[in-house]
Amino acid sequence: IPIAVSIVVVVLIIVGITLFIVWRRRSRKPKFKNGYLSNNIRYDNSDQLQKLVPNGSSNRRYPAIPIDRLESEFTRKHADDDKLFREEYSNIPEGVGSRDHGGKSHNKDKNRYTNVIPFDHSRVVLPKSTNTDGDYINASFVDGYKHKGKFIAAQGPKDGTINDFWRMIWDQNVTTIIMVTNLKENNEPKCAQYWPQSGSSIYGDLSVVYLGENHLVDYTIRKFTIQQCKGEATLSVRRNMIQYHFTSWPDFGVPKSPSGILKFMRKIKHGSPTGYGAVVVHCSAGVGRTGTYICIDAMVDMMLREGKVDVYSFVTQMRNQRPEMVQTEQQYIFIYQALLEHHLYGDTEVEATEVNNHIDELSQRMPGNVTGMEHEFKKLTTIRIQKDQMRAGNHPANMRKNRVLLILPYDWNRAILPVRRGLENSDYINASYIDGYRQKDAYIATQGPLPHTIEDFWRLIWETKSASIVMLTELVERGQAKCEQYWPNEGTLVYGDLNVQLKIEEELDNYTTRDFIITNNTDHTERKQMVRQFHYHGWPETGPPSSGFSMISLVEQVQKQQQSSGNHPITIHCSAGAGRTGAFCALSTALEQVKAEGVLDMFQIVKCLRMQRPHMVQNLEQYEFCYRAVQEYIDSMSEYYNFK
Repeated sequence: IPIAVSIVVVVLIIVGITLFIVWRRRSRKPKFKNGYLSNNIRYDNSDQLQKLVPNGSSNRRYPAIPIDRLESEFTRKHADDDKLFREEYSNIPEGVGSRDHGGKSHNKDKNRYTNVIPFDHSRVVLPKSTNTDGDYINASFVDGYKHKGKFIAAQGPKDGTINDFWRMIWDQNVTTIIMVTNLKENNEPKCAQYWPQSGSSIYGDLSVVYLGENHLVDYTIRKFTIQQCKGEATLSVRRNMIQYHFTSWPDFGVPKSPSGILKFMRKIKHGSPTGYGAVVVHCSAGVGRTGTYICIDAMVDMMLREGKVDVYSFVTQMRNQRPEMVQTEQQYIFIYQALLEHHLYGDTEVEATEVNNHIDELSQRMPGNVTGMEHEFKKLTTIRIQKDQMRAGNHPANMRKNRVLLILPYDWNRAILPVRRGLENSDYINASYIDGYRQKDAYIATQGPLPHTIEDFWRLIWETKSASIVMLTELVERGQAKCEQYWPNEGTLVYGDLNVQLKIEEELDNYTTRDFIITNNTDHTERKQMVRQFHYHGWPETGPPSSGFSMISLVEQVQKQQQSSGNHPITIHCSAGAGRTGAFCALSTALEQVKAEGVLDMFQIVKCLRMQRPHMVQNLEQYEFCYRAVQEYIDSMSEYYNFK
């Protein structure tokens, strides 16, 4: 019996200690009442938020990283299949807080996903309205870097919550919306279209007027005005609002390069007004891409102010303001990739009026007896060539189809031909889709045809409906064959199933144009394809052209031809399809950028080209030529475009 009594006493002591610990922990939590803190403020101050972040040694296992160690730390964590990144991400704690409002029966249909519900302590509370039911919207206040409530992280509106979304925009005095999803992805709806495509639309008691939009390759900028109304009467002054819509986030995973999102972010930072309400950021659920964007924005600011980044702590803080922020390991690693790229390359955009001064600065010698131009181009040569993404080009059956074995297309953006019956690997040609300034896959960069790939070249032209061919090499240069003649001198030649007929040949100052008609012997639709070849003769056998005007003229003529022949890719080739081909793509993109934005970012233009095909703009001379050609253009057009 004494033994039994002792056991009971021990058990009671253990239970008592456990209850005391639970009581102490609960007593430390912030007190919430109806979605507000007990002091009746809608949004926590930083001290209260800090209590929500777990204390202890776990956070200090991943301390802030000084920017001079960022590259080495990235390399260390990236090793062994991202082992250390995965460990770090898995240790980020979940947020703490009640989520009662979003779970109420009358609010459940307002949530896009049942597992993403805002915390009560940081949710956005809609103003009371006689025309609507309730104050709930799936959106949360999220801090930026040393900026209380800089962002509102929201889910993509559903059809039934569009009016609520605009109520939030108006009540929070929002002038900037950042959208990082498409309306549909993988045939699944991700976000309702909550804005008018033209004219105006009424959302509850708000009138939203569409003013226009500007499409670029990675994003679209839309402008609106918003005004309170009642029937025909307006009840307030108009407010201007801009929506920045990033359109290049893939259906799965993350972008291949952070360059696009960094350019997008810089555009927003330069173009958004200050002194207004929070910036609304949304994707579909409002946590994954949204959290990724907000973290990059904050850490870029931290990098500038403190010379370090603290991704782990910032994501931890975000998760205590909205659950699930930064949803995947891939997104977490992408944040580091973006920060590393920003650190290594910075903002290389130059105002058009400053291009001449910028070139002069790049011509100056730096420590190490290299010019700024050499230093800048050397950075481009460090971009890793993704050899593991060249499987098709390295296949034994395709090796002989390559003119230069170092210049192969990446598997993810190579041009794929229809497989010919009984001919394995007949889908391969050494050609890559390349993005332009406004349009994805605007160009096809390819090598000059070999004797045994001419048929494949014309199949490429036919299948992609390309109406323009730009040839930047002679057939023979310095006694070496650079390209096989792939067209008839007169009449018609047959290449496999395709008939290629030369209609007109015209000699101009620096190039020859040849117009062809292509027909297909196996096509019963009687389709005829008109193709114009621009054969440029202005590139000398050694070095770049002495002047950029002839190349600028060529670019303009090709763009004019493109406008009249449909929106299909422009096929460009030199010999290997990289050096001069890259220079043409770079110059074409740069001229469009200067015309549209009044700025030039040659470094990023060429960097993006090299991410899509190895060795694009192959040497320093070609890189410098692109700069100087743009400068010649600016000088010639400065009065017309008011550059100076």
